[in-house]
Amino acid sequence: MEKRKIYVVTGPTASGKSDFAVTIALRVSGEIVSVDSRQMYQNLDIGSGKITKEDMKGIPHHMLSIYNVRDEMVSVSRFVERALVCIEHIYAKGKVPILCGGTGMYLDALLYEKKFPEVEPNKTLRKELEKLSTLDLSLQLKEKDIRRYNTIDTQNKARLIRALEIGEALGTVPAESVGEARFDATIYLLEINKPLLNEKIKVRLEKRLEAGMVNEVVELLANGVSAEKLISLGLEYKYITLFILGTIDEQAMKKEILQKSIQYAKRQMTWNNKYVLGAEIVKVEK
Repeated sequence: MEKRKIYVVTGPTASGKSDFAVTIALRVSGEIVSVDSRQMYQNLDIGSGKITKEDMKGIPHHMLSIYNVRDEMVSVSRFVERALVCIEHIYAKGKVPILCGGTGMYLDALLYEKKFPEVEPNKTLRKELEKLSTLDLSLQLKEKDIRRYNTIDTQNKARLIRALEIGEALGTVPAESVGEARFDATIYLLEINKPLLNEKIKVRLEKRLEAGMVNEVVELLANGVSAEKLISLGLEYKYITLFILGTIDEQAMKKEILQKSIQYAKRQMTWNNKYVLGAEIVKVEK
């Protein structure tokens, strides 16, 4: 059976994926499906870099602000299930889906048929692991399953705990079985040199702080989102929460966000190496 056409826009954080995806959508009569593990939650707007209505330029966007961050923790398989429904709706309208985002595991799961390990939550183990720092958790995972350690966000406590939970049940976190590609995909991989990327991350941080990113976290806490949940989201949400709690000062908050964002971009580029041979490389010059 002939596979249906889909476009993909990916690359490191701050490389301009959202704007480029809109450009493609305008050109091919497409609609955009966000592939971002934080933008799918409601009220995580500034810190997650959610695209504004103005910047959408009339292009419909899917998988944005659909889950409640206070009460829901969405797995990869749950994300994929809903995203595939969105993709089918786009095709039904005679439009072309465009996947846009930098969460590699989610993107891979959409592009290729994978089976994820079904392991029930272990509440007793989770309670014990919650007491540990992300450093302790990542060191545990490194010792028990180096393959999973090399691909995980070591600042994301929830994912570390889940990986250890699966490892406890199955011995290791098994590699997902990969089937055929779901679509005929044209992949645009945004590439950017390190100095320019670091500068863009720095400028973006200042803009987000000026736009009220700290107040966004204050409101999330006031509306019942736990500090533990926000910390587990990593990057901006983690360090702003620690700043609000008085654990770190403002200077340390900015330093940590900047440093960890640069490290995250590096991990994204490593993950995206698998796409290089089949992708159209888009050089980001400014």
